[in-house]
Amino acid sequence: MDLLGLKITIGFLVGTLIGLTGLGGGVLLLPMLIFGLHVPAITAVGSDALFNFFTKIPASIMHLRKGTVRRKVVLAMAVGSIPGSYLGVTFLQHLRHVYGTGVNDFIKSAVGLLLVLIPTLLMFQGRIENHLAGRQPTLKSFAGMSVIGLVGGFLVGITSVGSGSIIMMMLLLFYSFAPKIMVGTDIVHAVILTGVTSILHWKAGNVDPHLVGSLLIGSIPGGIIGSHLSTRVPVLWLRRILCTVLLMTGARMLWA
Repeated sequence: MDLLGLKITIGFLVGTLIGLTGLGGGVLLLPMLIFGLHVPAITAVGSDALFNFFTKIPASIMHLRKGTVRRKVVLAMAVGSIPGSYLGVTFLQHLRHVYGTGVNDFIKSAVGLLLVLIPTLLMFQGRIENHLAGRQPTLKSFAGMSVIGLVGGFLVGITSVGSGSIIMMMLLLFYSFAPKIMVGTDIVHAVILTGVTSILHWKAGNVDPHLVGSLLIGSIPGGIIGSHLSTRVPVLWLRRILCTVLLMTGARMLWA
């Protein structure tokens, strides 16, 4: 298989898994880019951010039309996540200036840590939601949305991972909205965050547009097929298997 075909195939696989399991594109795609295609980590991060931006647009439009988005929460988080993303990308640029290609080792370690943390949280997501059920928003929690955005934005800036999963988990600490409201709000904010992050990485020269285009060619039909199959396969077990694989991948990136 030629390189273009491999990129399209990876995009198709990631799109299918997103449609099947709902797992974020960043946590699935980034290890494939780094280990499968041997893309430099900093380029993988920038390209992954742009890929995530495009893949989340259709879902965000759907949620906006259905009214399953809390716009004030999106705005509050964006107030923190936009400067957070800027700080993250700027930090990477500083590391690259000081350490050169050594910045890729830092990124691998940061991504490895998140690949251990995120699947662990996902495995206990149900218990976390049950434990926090009934908690209502307070004035303090609304103010804390910007802090959530700041932390999430910084992580996305340096790794492109967490625009959905990490921020969703932090949202659970403050809100008890219906799941569709939580998901819709998180996705719309993720579009803003990944859009800003991809622009910052593009300006820094960390995006491979040809790579992103090839991945999207495969991911769009993959997402459609995955969504169609989601009612026909044991999604819960598939998520558990994927989380286990991601944990092992994260451990490899940390101790390689």
